[in-house]
Amino acid sequence: MGHADFRAGGKKIFATLNAEETRGMVSLTPEQQAEFLLSHPAMFAPASGAWGLNGATMVELAHADPEVVGEAMTLAWQAKQAAVAAKPKSSRRPAGAVRRSAQASRSRKRRSAEASGRKKKRR
Repeated sequence: MGHADFRAGGKKIFATLNAEETRGMVSLTPEQQAEFLLSHPAMFAPASGAWGLNGATMVELAHADPEVVGEAMTLAWQAKQAAVAAKPKSSRRPAGAVRRSAQASRSRKRRSAEASGRKKKRR
């Protein structure tokens, strides 16, 4: 995509920077967003659509105060870091493990039963 993103725990994006480095985005709560919009209207604007309603906040870097942007990024990182920490680890299979379909499992059982039957007949 050609732009930088910043992630909490290597997973959840909490901030982005456009390719031209003129605008950024921080993922705030709607309450935090409202505070930044009121206190620094030239610097912050809500992102368009549902993203903006949920706290995605655009940062005009030409008008940015590094201290204020740093505060917004810290808040965004803290929220995403908490979400990463709260999410339970998935029970993923180890690398190289193969998922077997139900039909493959039935076929394996059938072959095993047939093989057992052949062994009994031989005795």
